[in-house]
Amino acid sequence: MLPLIIAVIVLLVVAGSIIGLVRGRRSRVRYTGTRDANDLAASPGRPEGGEASGAPVAVAESPGAPAELAEAPTEIRDEAVVEAVPTETPAPVAGRLQRLRERLVKSNNVLGKGLLALLSSDRIDDSVWDEVEETLLLADIGTEPSLELVDTLKERVKVMGSRKPDEVRAMLREELIKLVDPSLDRSLSVDRKAGKPAVVLVVGVNGVGKTTTVGKLARVLVAEDKDVILGAADTFRAAAAEQLATWGARVGVPTVKSDVDGADPASVAFEAVKAGIEQEVDVVMVDTAGRLQNKVGLMDELGKVKRVIEKQAEVDEVLLVLDATTGQNGLNQARVFSEVVDITGIVLTKLDGTAKGGIVVAIQKQLGVPVKLVGLGEGPDDLAPFDVEGFVDAILN
Repeated sequence: MLPLIIAVIVLLVVAGSIIGLVRGRRSRVRYTGTRDANDLAASPGRPEGGEASGAPVAVAESPGAPAELAEAPTEIRDEAVVEAVPTETPAPVAGRLQRLRERLVKSNNVLGKGLLALLSSDRIDDSVWDEVEETLLLADIGTEPSLELVDTLKERVKVMGSRKPDEVRAMLREELIKLVDPSLDRSLSVDRKAGKPAVVLVVGVNGVGKTTTVGKLARVLVAEDKDVILGAADTFRAAAAEQLATWGARVGVPTVKSDVDGADPASVAFEAVKAGIEQEVDVVMVDTAGRLQNKVGLMDELGKVKRVIEKQAEVDEVLLVLDATTGQNGLNQARVFSEVVDITGIVLTKLDGTAKGGIVVAIQKQLGVPVKLVGLGEGPDDLAPFDVEGFVDAILN
C-alpha cells in the first residue's frame, strides 16, 4: 500500500511541474525580426510565430535610457489586459468623408441658412449687416474674422447689385472658403524617414476625447496600411492605458504601457518610441495625460515628454485635441498648449448638433495652425481628414 501512495504523490508532483512549465511558456508576443513594409502588428486575434494568443509585448528592457528618466518603471509592456477582443477591419477613409459630410449638413446648417436668408432679403441695411455679424459671432467664428467677412460681403453685395439666392450663395461660399483657408497644409506626417518611424504626440485637456481620438486615428492609419504602435503615456487617469490598449487590440495594434500606477509619462513615451524603432513600424502615437492648461507643473511634464522622445526620434506631429462644443474656451486651451509644444495640427471632436462650427476659423486665425481632423460621432470610424470645401458646402446646404 505504501509504494502505491508514494507513486501517486510522485505522479502529482510531476503533473504540477508540467503545468507550471506550460504556463511559463505563455510568452509575450514579440516581433522577432525586422518587419516588412505592411506587416500588421500582433494582436490578441493575430498571434505571431505560433505562440500563444495574447496582447503583444512591445518592449521590456530599456538599457541606455536617458538620465532624465531616473524614476522610470522597471518594466513597460502591453499585458493581456484585453481579453478576447476581436480584430476588426477599419472602414476606408474615403467612405468616412461622405458620412461625415452628411452629419455636418445637419449640424451646421443654421449658420449657412441664417446668412443666406439675411443676404437674400429685399432690403439690406445696417440692421441686416448687424444681424449677419451677430450670426457669425454666435457661430464662434470670432470677432476679427466676423468683421472681415462682413466688410467683404458688404462690398461684394454693393458691386453685384443683384441678390438672387443662387448668386448670394455662390458669393458666400467663395468668401467662407477663403476664411477657412484652403492654402493650409492639412496632411499628416505619418511616413517613416531616415530609418525611423513617424512620431505623433497627442495632447489636450481632460474630457475632450483625447484617448478615444488616438484610438480612432489608429484605425485611420491601419486602414491606410500603416504599421502602428501606441504609447499609453497618460499614467494619471485610471484605466487610460487599458482603454487605449482596447482600441489598439481591435485593429491589431500593440500598446506600450506601464505596470506602475502613476509611472513617469516620459519613460512610457521613451519606451514606445524605442519599440517603434526596433520593430520598424511606420508610426508611433503617444497619448499624453489630459493635463489642465493652467497647471504649470503638468505643462512642464508635457514638455519633458517631448524632450525625452526627441532623444531617439523627431516628433513629426503634435496634435491638439479640442472639443468643438467648448467654443472660445478651446482657443484659450490652444494658446497655452502652443507655448509648451509646437502644435502642428488641431483635431476637432464633437462637431455635432451642439457645436457652432465657426471655431474652425477662429482657431486657425489665432494660431496659424490648421484643423487636420474632425470627429462628428461616437462610432469607431467617425474621424476623418478635414476638407475645406466639404465643410463649407455642408454649412450652406
